[in-house]
Amino acid sequence: MQVRVTHIDTACILLELNGYRILTDPVLDPAGSFYHFGWGTFSKKLKSPAMQPRDLGRVDLVLLSHDQHEDNLDHAGREFIKTVPRVLSTRPAARRIKGIEGLDDWQSVAVETPQVPGFRITAVPAQHTSLRILNPIAGKVIGFILEWQGQKNGAYYISGDTVLFKGIHQIAQKFPAIDTAFFHTGRAGFPYLTANTYYTFHAKEALKAFRVLKPRRMIPVHYDGWWHFREKTDQAQSIYAACDESKKILWIERGKATDLE
Repeated sequence: MQVRVTHIDTACILLELNGYRILTDPVLDPAGSFYHFGWGTFSKKLKSPAMQPRDLGRVDLVLLSHDQHEDNLDHAGREFIKTVPRVLSTRPAARRIKGIEGLDDWQSVAVETPQVPGFRITAVPAQHTSLRILNPIAGKVIGFILEWQGQKNGAYYISGDTVLFKGIHQIAQKFPAIDTAFFHTGRAGFPYLTANTYYTFHAKEALKAFRVLKPRRMIPVHYDGWWHFREKTDQAQSIYAACDESKKILWIERGKATDLE
């Protein structure tokens, strides 16, 4: 199996499995715009995507962790998913956006393609805030487990916007062999409104999740490019470099295709 990944922007990656092309959390707007996420939260986009929508070519499937925040689905991303034959996301996203196939936690779907025999995707729980009382405000999020026939080292895991919570332990129990984990990091937060509450992994918490899930390698995404990402990338890199698992953490260059298998 040829597996290739290109980091495009924020949590938007292009994952190619024997040429079957999957895009995650499409964020494709140029830098410079302000966005309002509701309940008094806002942010500014600081970086443009490494690839423009016209450069992406054919995409067979979109995996959308959630639709309610523009740092995971922005204006250009919303237009782009209209061109994709299949989009998997949350049940609320399916109610809000025509054409999306909504999944419940732990629901699995088959993806029929000769390029990836036995391809199956499972929606797994995510919790989009470190303060559970804010979960209804932050909204529903899911992650994804990707499995296919002949995997040598386990499944691929895409965390979605999440923090460390009991669902991470449940994922580890149900999927004890994980090859590659894409973690949404950056410690997203709005200190002027919710103080120290955060909405995605910070580096130290990502390492705790890493030790729960025990993947063969971890690839950070969703770590820069927005004002509301409160952890500096160089700070995170220093924390990762000093940990026992440092050799299992892979930073991929934006816009450059990287072969994983």
